[in-house]
This record gives sequence, structure tokens and C-alpha cells, in this order.
Amino acid sequence: MSFLFGRAGSSHISKPESEMAAPNIQIRTPEEAVARIAYLTSDVIVSVQPSQGQDSAFSSHLKRYAARKDPGLVAKTESAVPEIHSVRHNTDPLLSVFAPIRAGRLTTVTTTSIILLPSIAHLYKLANYPVVIHVSLSPARFPDYSAITAIRNSGWTFLQSESLQEAQDMATTAHALAVRSGKGVIHFFDPSSSLHDKPIAAENATLVRDLLNLDDVRRYQASSVNESGIYADDGRAVVASQQPDPQAATKGRSSLVDSTILGAVSKAASKAASSEASEKSSQQSNSSVSPSVSSATTIESSPPLLTSEDIYKYVTSIWAQLKASTGRAYNAFEWSGPSTAEKAIFVFGSDAGLFAEALDTAKPTDIYAKAGMLTARLYRPWLGSKLLEVIPKSVKRIAVLEQISRKTTKWGPVLLDVLTSVKSGFGGVETIVGHQLGYIAPDTIHQALRGIFQNLTSEKPLQNLQVGKAERPEDAQSYGLEQPKLETAYTKILDQLFGKRVYVANALGSNNTGVSSTVAASPEFGFGSLLARKENRQRFVKQVKQAASTGSFITEAPVNWLAKWAASAEDAAKAGEIADDVIARLETDGSSIARNLLSNKGLFRKESLWLVGSDAWAYDLGNSGVHHVLASGENVNMLIVDSTPYSERAAADATRRKKDIGLYAMNFGNAYVASTAVYSSYTQVLQAMLEAEQFNGPSVVLAYLPYFGEHDSPLTVLQETKKAVDLGYWPLYRWNPENENKGEPNFALDSERIKKELKEFLARDNQLTQLMRREPVFAANLSQDFGTEVRAQQKRKARDAYNQLLEGLFGAPLTILFASDNGNAQSLAKRLGTRGRARGLKTTVMAMEDYPVEDLSSEENIVFITSTAGQGEFPQNGKPLWDAIKDNTDLDLASVNYSVFGLGDKHYWPRKEDKVYYNKPAKDLDRVLANFGGKKLSEVGLGDDQDPDGYQTGYAEWEPKIWQALGVANVEGLPEEPPPITNEDIKLASNYLRGTIVEGLNDPTTAAISASDQQLTKFHGTYMQDDRDVRDERKAQGLEPAYSFMIRCRLPGGVSTPKQWVQMDDISNSLGNETMKLTTRQTFQFHGIVKGKLKPAMQAINRALMTTIAACGDVNRNVMCSSLPTQSQYHRQVWACSQKISDHLLPSTTAYHEIWLADENDKKTQVAGDAVQDFEPLYGPTYLPRKFKITIAIPPHNDTDVYAHDVGLIAIKGDDDQLVGFNLLAGGGMGATHNNKKTYPQTGRMMGFVKTEDVHIACEKIMLVQRDHGDRKNRKHARLKYTIDDMGVDVFRSKVEALWGKMFEPERPFHFKSNVDTFGWQKDETGMNHFTFFIENGRIEDTAEFQMKTGLREIAKVHKGEFRLTGNQHLTLSNVADADVPHMKDLLKKYKLDNVQFSGLRLSSSACVAFPTCGLAMAESERYLPKLITKLEGCLEENGLKQESIVMRMTGCPNGCARPWLAEVAFVGKAYGAYNMYLGGGYHGQRLNKLYRSSIKEDEILAIMKPLLKRYALEREEGERFGDFCIRSGVIVATTEGRDFHDNVAEDESDEE
Repeated sequence: MSFLFGRAGSSHISKPESEMAAPNIQIRTPEEAVARIAYLTSDVIVSVQPSQGQDSAFSSHLKRYAARKDPGLVAKTESAVPEIHSVRHNTDPLLSVFAPIRAGRLTTVTTTSIILLPSIAHLYKLANYPVVIHVSLSPARFPDYSAITAIRNSGWTFLQSESLQEAQDMATTAHALAVRSGKGVIHFFDPSSSLHDKPIAAENATLVRDLLNLDDVRRYQASSVNESGIYADDGRAVVASQQPDPQAATKGRSSLVDSTILGAVSKAASKAASSEASEKSSQQSNSSVSPSVSSATTIESSPPLLTSEDIYKYVTSIWAQLKASTGRAYNAFEWSGPSTAEKAIFVFGSDAGLFAEALDTAKPTDIYAKAGMLTARLYRPWLGSKLLEVIPKSVKRIAVLEQISRKTTKWGPVLLDVLTSVKSGFGGVETIVGHQLGYIAPDTIHQALRGIFQNLTSEKPLQNLQVGKAERPEDAQSYGLEQPKLETAYTKILDQLFGKRVYVANALGSNNTGVSSTVAASPEFGFGSLLARKENRQRFVKQVKQAASTGSFITEAPVNWLAKWAASAEDAAKAGEIADDVIARLETDGSSIARNLLSNKGLFRKESLWLVGSDAWAYDLGNSGVHHVLASGENVNMLIVDSTPYSERAAADATRRKKDIGLYAMNFGNAYVASTAVYSSYTQVLQAMLEAEQFNGPSVVLAYLPYFGEHDSPLTVLQETKKAVDLGYWPLYRWNPENENKGEPNFALDSERIKKELKEFLARDNQLTQLMRREPVFAANLSQDFGTEVRAQQKRKARDAYNQLLEGLFGAPLTILFASDNGNAQSLAKRLGTRGRARGLKTTVMAMEDYPVEDLSSEENIVFITSTAGQGEFPQNGKPLWDAIKDNTDLDLASVNYSVFGLGDKHYWPRKEDKVYYNKPAKDLDRVLANFGGKKLSEVGLGDDQDPDGYQTGYAEWEPKIWQALGVANVEGLPEEPPPITNEDIKLASNYLRGTIVEGLNDPTTAAISASDQQLTKFHGTYMQDDRDVRDERKAQGLEPAYSFMIRCRLPGGVSTPKQWVQMDDISNSLGNETMKLTTRQTFQFHGIVKGKLKPAMQAINRALMTTIAACGDVNRNVMCSSLPTQSQYHRQVWACSQKISDHLLPSTTAYHEIWLADENDKKTQVAGDAVQDFEPLYGPTYLPRKFKITIAIPPHNDTDVYAHDVGLIAIKGDDDQLVGFNLLAGGGMGATHNNKKTYPQTGRMMGFVKTEDVHIACEKIMLVQRDHGDRKNRKHARLKYTIDDMGVDVFRSKVEALWGKMFEPERPFHFKSNVDTFGWQKDETGMNHFTFFIENGRIEDTAEFQMKTGLREIAKVHKGEFRLTGNQHLTLSNVADADVPHMKDLLKKYKLDNVQFSGLRLSSSACVAFPTCGLAMAESERYLPKLITKLEGCLEENGLKQESIVMRMTGCPNGCARPWLAEVAFVGKAYGAYNMYLGGGYHGQRLNKLYRSSIKEDEILAIMKPLLKRYALEREEGERFGDFCIRSGVIVATTEGRDFHDNVAEDESDEE
């Protein structure tokens, strides 16, 4: 497009480099030609797409233009770029037109014809607005023109194009005509008709501008229509006025009164004139309507309404201009053929060009020689007089060919149009014959014409004769409904619950003969189908009863069974139970009546009848099938899947008026209603579907499945679901009117927060009060509405309150704002504020996100302290302020004094190209504030973690400059600052781990507990966390984070009874988030336990004869032990040692029992008696400096990573195959900090051999040496590994031996072969069987595809042995007798738990939890590793490595929970989506790996791994493991021990900035 001009009324000049403006552009498809015109001539384009992730033939072009910011001709945006609104075709897309067109914005729709019929109600209302709809007829290659004829009387103007060039010209005509007439224009075309057209040149933009008349455009844009309802008739009509002729139009612009587009009037004002205007339209004068001087002084008659003749004048005027410029002529009806023709065809279909070519090349002997052809260019208004003008007087016979697939009348609509016009006029036409035009291939066109003209010239021609094939060709594409790949989740659950009984009437892909997929997917069609289904079964039941009473059976058995069945036919459960017996008897009988009944044997089961729909049903409930289903009271079920992501709900067009189907249905009073979300609560979905099916009446199950595109990952859907449910946008609830009969409440809330509309509904029946009383834990949340945007008000209120507080103080003001991820910046800010107040300053300290940005210009002194997150980004609580000021153009800080201090790490991003990320937020903020005219109190201060004192080094230089600049540097008598409270202080003051935990648990005002209590609850086995997926959204709503607790059990050796498994499963369902995590420390972990359920969960765990004490905290934690399924007797001996060590090293405090375990009278159960003062003989009042971990490995399997723990015990077997003792390793540990070389992972050092009877004492003495000599000042240096490295191994060993009073014996020989699990069935030495499950990353949960959790529960109910949790997060079903194996195998197969045929890489992988619950996570881990492995498995397959075991681990941070530092290849989170990559770990877990690449993302990971795997496959030696190969081939240097972990890394870190 040539955009060498500005917008009207604007000095804007389009960019000369715009690709659209290139002179040599070639247009190849009609959709591209149309898209370009629409883009030029619109403010808003509603682009209708098949699905969110699939572009239409228009939208791909539109999005490309918009992405390049190519300017249009009319768009009144900053850069003249029109808005592109992408809308799915089945979500009532024309609703998006009302708001912009009424606001004076020229609106265009690009779509296929699939939306027209469902939108007919909107079409009538939009007809009197200048909207243009460009319609590509569908299905492709053989479109159905009934989509056009069905809406022909909706009041729109219709234009048709039949070639590529015509598409460009008619698109231009459509927009110009809409502007001139003020009425809607539909331009339709068949894209396949121009498949063989040559490319055309781009449109002449100057001509387009002249045809549009930009003065009229601007006047419309300056107007707006104050009409709101789209469901009421707004009474808008369009009046006529005169446009100047084309020549005048090119010389000067028309005046205001010449513009029809402003001539819309109400029906009331024009009613009197309408009839007369219609009759006299052709006799109107050519003079313009005079402008009204004043309505108060002038009395005028109503202007005449716009007529068909007016439309014709406008369109011929446009075509005249077009012809003058291009030479191309167009008419309302086109005639081609000789002027003496006697026969003609009128073609309304996609083959007009094919027919014209055939007529042109006709032989003189052909029956259709010298015949002519008619087509409609201006289809509506239909101007019969203009048709008569183009038909030669010689024509006697006309064949009308209509490509109408869905005829509703005997005579085709175009036939009736032609017939009416010809019969009412003067001419020689004697015979008009209608034909049904089917699909005609080019090689059969002459045959088709012969048939048409033979019929036409016969004495009695046949009407409605079919020409061509009735069905479209098989390869013709249909514009159908694309189903999101995740949407099958809900239908799979239906299948699981109801099996063969489920019947989905309108399932996508179902075979509905003769019905389009769009109609078949509608609620109306489905409802009718279900009613027919019900009636059919009722007839069958009658037939059965009749057969039972009068039937002639060969045997007697069927009669009794049929009678028994008939009595229970309407009871789904009973009928299903009897069905198989009835069918068996009938099959045995073999009589004709039995065979007749068996022909419908599926009806012996009462079907569960379902309609499955989308949120498209929510846009016009009153007119949709949803209303009909509810009003009918019929016992059918609707499953309605809502796919609007929470993140897009605000951007959605508010005027689209999407209704709440749940509220709508509950207001009916006769329906069961449930709101569910499978990615929030699988259990609640099951419960809702079961209740819906059992309810005798209509049921509506609303199912949330948010997605941006049909191929979104489950992780995206999960995160969007959590936001929606957590914030009340999509509350989970169940409404059952039948509960009233049972004396139970109708409404059950299954999530914490509800939205305002639902609250108002419940309040009407006092349901809300009852609910708040019944669920007191939800009461605080229920009192808040979703959608109440309170953040801004909170900021202002807090700020004003603080200002009022400071008014009475003297001294200069100082505002201190911080942005902090891990608390360091916040601590500095608070300390700076305290010091400022001590110096007499009026200080205010707050997070950047809480600061009202509008106050910034009025500050006197302001200081910013920010840490660095991600790739040089602001922390979360700093982003709102930064986003508000970074592109601001109005801020004036000339009177503001400021300074910025940043906290960063120059080695965090070691690559030179990444150095820009070092302290980037502080540097950017300093630059922007200076640009706004701010005066610096001091230069930006930069704290660097690599300095001797970390960021404190830079801070110590920066802070004095602030006091100097403020004139308070030399203040005397400053108070001494108390030292910061440390973990050691908290422990010492806690009274043996009591603290204020009880008070915190009983505080109903928050879901959190205090910071000090958060440290103490770790000793009790629980961490406070918050859901980071919803953290930002909750903050925007003015809510505290979604706090919950993780509970970790203490389970020595990972051995659980089947009963305990069921109890753990119950806890996760009723008190947690319906999942369990099998940890890398062989125990159960629960997530999502809210504070109010924390104590019940603890009690439930203890009732299961487990505990949580010391599962976390600065104590000895859960003691691990190899699972070793093949040597059960030996395993039992070793496991007993793990139990003994665990019990021996337990803390002695009674605080755990006092806080968590109480009897029915809430009395504290003090297990140790009523001692007044606790005493910790092993730990003392401050316990250990840091956590302490012990594990046992049984060679040849190092499946517990024995080298990675504070104490690693290697079991040694004697000559009699009995346990004799352990080789003891000390000082292993995985925790580290990125780029802090003072921290590192370490492997355990050999201390020597310990006998079985002494092992618990040896572990105790090692722990006590650590207790007394570990670093209690620096927690990053507090683990045993640092204590040993600082002392030296020999010195440490001697201290332990001195305390023990014994010497370590020399180590005994041992050999490890692997540290991964062996999956599948194995037999032990006693003949018992063991099956090891593959549990990916230890997550036990149910999904629609895989009911793992349910399956394991069912197995636990019948299992007689035990479960063993492995150190690799998997599970072993242990001690299964031979007699029980077949039943176990059946259960494994039923629940797909027998599948261990995964790649060796996947089977050897492990990941920590990370997002969303771990507060330390920097990147995804558990939720991402499976996806990464999937992307590598193709490469493994190609290189013959699919079964090769390669140990790969991933963690979200460097603390090492999944023990990544020992893996052959590891990925450790650095920032969201970025990981450090490590290579060279030992396959047996004996060697640490080393950094290979820093801060790489997925594309780089794949680019490194794929060639490396290929090289490994080609170059490895016999039996060589991947980690060993990486070292031998020089890819990485071996790490010999922890202290050289940072040496000789493959990617050297640079100190350059």
C-alpha cells in the first residue's frame, strides 16, 4: 500500500519503510486483498478465527500489518494502527461490534460464513450502522450460499465478488458505501473461485482515500451513539441525503449536511415519513437537505428514510470513480454474452467464471451456443428494474442456478427474486427454471451446461433439477470447531465415571448425518437428540414389559429376568447390575422376540445423557438452548466448558455481556448446578458429575479450562485456573435443590472466595450467612468480593495516614522505597529509616508497589533501594512503580532530591553479553529519575555479593553520603542499634520450639504466622509457603499472599503400611491440595494445607502412627535407607538400624505434643509427663547450627545418594550374609549459592567402619561435634561439610573418636553399580514379589488421563505387604505373595500403573517441587523437567540411546533438594526459564559435576544436549556412562571434591562489567 499521505486532520506521515507501502507488492489471495482494504479503512477489525491458536485466512495478514505498525487511513490511534480483536467463531463474535461502532469507530468484521446464521439477531440491530462484514464463504471449494440467502432480508447491503481483482474492488466499494450510506455492508466471495487468478497489484491507497471521503469518516468518528442495549430494539434508522457526483467529490469535500452517515434518526421521529419515502424514493430531488439553523426556531419535516434507490446511487457513484481511475466497470447485475441471445443462465454460486468460460468457448453446434449469463454484483437491495435493464430483449428463457445446500422452501430464493422481477417488468422472458447447483469439476462443465439447456428448452422443464454432485469433494476443507487438546479432560472423566452408559449428544466428531458440525454442536440440536434418545428408551421399556407379560420365549428364564429389570429400569445402578444377566438369558433363549430385544441391548443400561458445550453458550442465554433445557425440566445433564483465561477477563469486551450460566440456572430453582475446575480439584469434578447424574432434573456442570491457544501446555492451564479459583473469578461450588428435602443446605462452597454476583444471589435466601457460619474458616474471605480493585485506595489511605502521623514531627522529610525479593533490600530500607529518625528526619519506609506514583513530584527527599531479580528485572514489589514511570512523559522532578542503591551480583550472569544485568534495576531507575530532572543526593550505590562483605561493602560507602547531603551526618548521641535477630536468637528464645506458634494458629485475621514462628514450625515438620502462581493477582486485589503450609512426615527408611498409605491419601484429599509428594528423602509431603487445617492434619498423621517432628529444621531429619526389593531379609536388618538411629536422635521437647496433639477436651497431651521445664540432652536449647541428614545405602545400589549427606552409611554384609556394620562417610551436603564460591556442594569423607551395634552412637557423636563446632554466625557456612573442611578430616575424626571413646575401624570393601531404581517386577530371596512404580518426580495425583492416586489407593486397600518409598521419588509395592500377583497385575493394568516402558533418561530423572509453592525457587523444576525430557527423547531414539540410563536432575534453586550436583547432567534454576547446566557427575553418585554453561534457556539446552548425546552414542567406550564420557572426551573437567567445584569450569566467569 502506498501511504505517502497523512491522516485527515493530522500531521502524521506514514513510515516510508512500511512493507505495506512497497510498490512491487503482489496480492495472491482474495483474503489478503480484503484484509489490506479493511486494515486501511477501519478503526477496529474484529477478526473471527477458527480457534485461539489458529489464524484465519484474513487474520494472518492483519496481525502481520499490526505487528509492523503499518498505519491505516482512518484509525484515530497514536500511530494510525487499527485495533485487531481476535475472536473465536463460536463465541458470538458480532457482540464485539456494538461498542466500537456506537462509539464512532469504523468497525469491520472478517469472517467465514459460518457465523452468519447464529448471528442473525445481531445483524438486524447492526444493519443501520456503517459496519462492513467481509465474508469468505465456506466450506472451502464448495461453499453453501444459503448462509447469504438466509440473511438477505436483515437490512444489510450485499456485494458479491468473483475474482481476485473484484475482491479488492468490492472490498473498497463496501467501505466507501458504508460510509456514504450509513448502513451495514456485507461483501461475500468464494475464495476458491480465484484459485487460478494471476497475482494483482496492491490497491491504490490514494484512490481508496478518495472513495472513502475522509471528511465523512472524521465526522462519524467525532460522533457517538448513546444506545446501550443490544437485546432491546434501539430503534435506529438511517435517513437519506444526497452525495455530490464523482467529479465534484474529487474536487472538493461534501459539507456536513451531505453526509448520510450522520443522518440516523429514531423510529419515532421518522415513522410518519417512512411509508411515503419508500414509495417515492425514485422521484426524490437532487438537491441537498438544508442545514438546520436551530431546532428552537425552525420547524422541519422528518428527513426521508434511506431507500434502495439511494443505495444504488451511492454505489454507482463509487463505481464511476473507480472506472475513471482504473478503467474497471461494475454494475448491479452483470451480463456477459451476445446481445441477441435467446437463452441465459443466472448463476448464484461459486462456478460463475467456469460457466462464463464454457459459454465463451461453446461450439456452434452446442445447445448452449450464443447463450448469455447473468450474475448479481449488488445482491441486496435487489433492484429488479436494474436486472431488466441488462437482460437483452431477445432473451426468452432463463435458467437460475443456485448453490444452496440447505433449502427451507420448495423454490430457491434467487429463483423467486428473478421470477418476481421479470414477471413484473416488460420484456420477452417466457420461461424461468430453477436448478440446484452442486459441485461441478472443470472437466464436466460442458456436460452440466448441456443438461441445463436441454431441460430449459424442453416443453415441460423440471424445476429444482440437481446439477453436479450434491456432496462436496472429500478433500474440501471444512471450517470446523477445533477442540483444545486439553479439553478432553472432562469428557474422559465422564467416560471413567459412567463407562458405556454415557451418551454425549453433541460430541465433536460424532456422526450426525446431513447436519453440519456447527449445528450439531449447538445446545438446541443436542437437546433434541437427547429427548429423542429418552423417548426411544421409554419405548424400549414398554416393549420389555410387554415381552415379559406376553412374549413367546423358548425358555422360561427371560421372563423373570425381564420383569425384574423392568421394575428397576429407571434406576441406573440396579438396571446396570441386572443388564448383563438379562442379556445372557436372551442370548441363550434365541427366540425371535429375544433377538429383537437384543438388537437394542445397549438400552438395558440407563444412559447418562450429556450435552457438552462451550462458553459460547453464555452470551445470549435467553435465546440459546441452555434456556430451553432448564425450562423443560427434563432429566439431562449439561457440561459447559469455559475457556476464558483469568488473565484475559479484564481485556474482554465488556459489552459482549457473557452471562453467568450458574447463576442463571440456580435462579430457575429446578436445576442442579456445579462450578468445577479439573486443574484445581479433580475430586470435586468427580463429586459434581456424580451428583449431577443422580439429580432428577436438568443439571449444569460448569467446567473451567482456560487456554490462550488450543495447544497450551497443562502448566499454563494450571496457572490460569489457580488464579481464577483463588481470587473468586471462578468459584468452586455445588447447588442441589434436592438437599432441602433432606434438611441439608442447597449450596456447598468448595473454594474460598466467591464473586460479587454469586454473593448477592446467596444473600437473597440468607444462604451466605448460613455458609459463613458453616465454614468459619472461609468467613473472612467470603466477606470480600472478587473484582473489587482496592489496591489504589489502600495505597492512598496508608500514605495519608502516615503523613498525618508525621505532621507533628520536626526535621526534613525522607521517603525510603524498597523493592525486595529475599528481604535484604527491605531490611536495609527499614534500617535506613530507623537511622534517619534517630537523626531527626521524618522518614517513611514502604515497598515501591505501595507508593502512590502521583506523589513523586511533590517529594522533597526520596531514596530507592532495590535488589535485582531474574535477568536484570525489578523484584515483584518494585515492578508496578517502575512500569508507571519508565515511559512516563509528564513527570517533573526538578524539585526532588533522590538517590538509588542497588543490590546485585556481578558474577551472577558470567557471560560478557549478560553483564548488563548486574544491578540493572538500580542503574535504570537512577537514569530515568535524572532524565525527569531529579537532583542526586549521591551517585547510585551498587552493592555486590562478590565483595568481602557482600552488598554491605558498597552500602557502607553509600549511606554516609546520604546523611552528608541531608545535613545530618554529624549528629551526636545516636542510640546503639540492636543487632539483627538471628535464627540462633529465635531458637534460644523459643522455650524449646514453642515460640508463639499456638497464638499464631489461633489468629483468624491472617492465613500466616509470624516470621520467628515460621522458623520454629520447621522443627515441627511444616513450612509456611504461598502460592506464587497467584501472588501477583492477589496483590492486585489487595489480598495477602495465598499462604498455606507444607507438611513433611518423618518415615525412617521410607517404609509404610498399606493402611498408612490410605490414611495419607485421605489427608491429602480432605486437608491438602489432593496430591501427595514422595520426596527425595523417602517420605510423604503434603502441600496446600491452610492454617485452619494444619492442626487436624498433624493429628491425622499421628493417628496413622507417623509423626512430623524433626522432619525439617536444625535437627537430624528423616533417616533414609535403600529400598532393596531383592533382599528383603537383609533389608529388614538394615532398615531396623535406620529406625534405631532416627529414634535415638529425636528431639526430646514436649512442645510438639502440646501444640499439635490434644484430646477431645482440648487438653494438652504431655507425653513426657507434666515436667515444668523441658531439657534437650542431645541438642541443647539452640539445637544444631543447621540441618543434619543421615542416609543408608546397601551396595551395589546407591539409590539414596550416600555421598550427599552429613552422615552416609554404607551397609556391609558379612560372610554369613548378615549385616555386620557400616562404612561411615561424613560431611556430604548439597546446598550452595549461585556465584558464591565460598559455598559449594561436597561429598562425604570416609571416617571408617562402625559395627551395627555402635552405629547410632557414632552418628550421635558426629552430630555433637557439629553441634559444638559448627558455624552459628553464618548459616551459609554452617553445614557439617564446612566444619570438616575447616578442621581437616583427621582432626574432625579425632574429635569424634575422643567424644565416643572408640576408634573407627578401617573401611571395608564395597562396590556400587548405580544410584537409580530398578522398575517392574522382581523376586526376593524368600520368594516374595516386589513391583517398583515409576512416579515421575514423586507427584501422586489424579488427572483425567491418569488416575494414579486412585489406583494406588485401590491397591493399598487389598495389599497385604508394605510400601517402600525410594530415594529417587518412586514407590515399591513390596512383599506380594505369588497368589496375590494376578489380582495386583489386574489392578496395575486397570489404572495404567504397570507402564514402566519409558526412556532410560526419564526413568533416571528427578526434580524438586520448585514453583509454585517453594519460596526459594528461581525457576520451574517439577513442572518443567518432564517437558524438557520429552523434547530430548526424539534425539535419544535417533541415536539408539532410548534405553540408556542417564541420570538427569533439575532443581529450581541451588539448595540442592533433588541432589543435582551428583547427576551426570543437571539443570539448576537461575531465573525464570533460565538454568545453569552441569556435566560430569558420577553415575553411581560418587562424583560431583561441574558448571558447563550458565544461565541458558530451553533453546540453548537443546542445542547443547542433542549434539552431545549424538557424540556420546558414536564415541563412547564399552559400558562407559555419560558423565564419565563427558570427562574423558574433554567436554568437562572432573570435580575431585567440593572445594574444587568452582575450579576449571567450562564457561569462565568474567569480572568485566
